[in-house]
Amino acid sequence: MNVKMEDALFNWLQIQVVATARPNDRAAQDTAAFFAEMLREDHGLESLEIAAKDDTMYHVRYVSGGVTKRQMFDREAVEQLLRDIEANPKYNEQ
Repeated sequence: MNVKMEDALFNWLQIQVVATARPNDRAAQDTAAFFAEMLREDHGLESLEIAAKDDTMYHVRYVSGGVTKRQMFDREAVEQLLRDIEANPKYNEQ
């Protein structure tokens, strides 16, 4: 799969937010791990973390080629997947 790094970062961030909010959601945990692995293997990222979250943005910090970089993503867009999952009763059965 050849996914642009910015898209893979966004996908990882979206599912990481879901995985954090839903620690017992095995699919979310596995999908977050999949995107983290893709970022390491396909794009050479050495580390990856959510560095900050403010009223409007998520800040992702990563190391690529020994250089620390930061990318920001719109908070509304990042949290949309979590809102969609939580709004769907079939994903919230206990």
